[in-house]
Amino acid sequence: MAVKILVAGGFGVGKTTLVGSVSEVPPLRTEEVMTVAGVGVDDLDGLADKDTTTVALDFGRITLDQDLVLYLFGTPGQERFWSMWDDLATGALGAVVLVDTRRLDASFGSIDFFERRGVPFVVGVNVFDGVLEHTEEEIRSALDLDPHVPTVMCDVRDRASCRTVLLGLIDLLAGAPAH
Repeated sequence: MAVKILVAGGFGVGKTTLVGSVSEVPPLRTEEVMTVAGVGVDDLDGLADKDTTTVALDFGRITLDQDLVLYLFGTPGQERFWSMWDDLATGALGAVVLVDTRRLDASFGSIDFFERRGVPFVVGVNVFDGVLEHTEEEIRSALDLDPHVPTVMCDVRDRASCRTVLLGLIDLLAGAPAH
């Protein structure tokens, strides 16, 4: 069984890194170097080292077991590319919304997108530099998450951590308790 999953979130939260970390095939990336055209358009607060951006999508594949293959579609994070999200969401069974606790407000649009469309999602809290600055309860409250939406702490650079987030989504879709 093949399942389409979206990896979404605000600009610079780690979507491309998650897809690349967990994909068993070399990921397709549409990363481009950021230029002066994005100055004043792209909010680089807290992203001093960011010099590329996804302009269409990222794509990866992971086989969870002999009967289940996930096709991962990473969305672009900047609002100016959100017009593609509806097309990317077509046929998706669920989503991972990545959040950066240093910039939670960048996640509101992604969460709203999936809530409005009734697409099940988990929130992957990307713990940058191994430091969780807020408790899970504080994060859930700040994001105003419904009680049924799982949150999973992760490091998107780590394959096993990314796999745990994806298994949390599979559990949600199957109606099982999250990992």
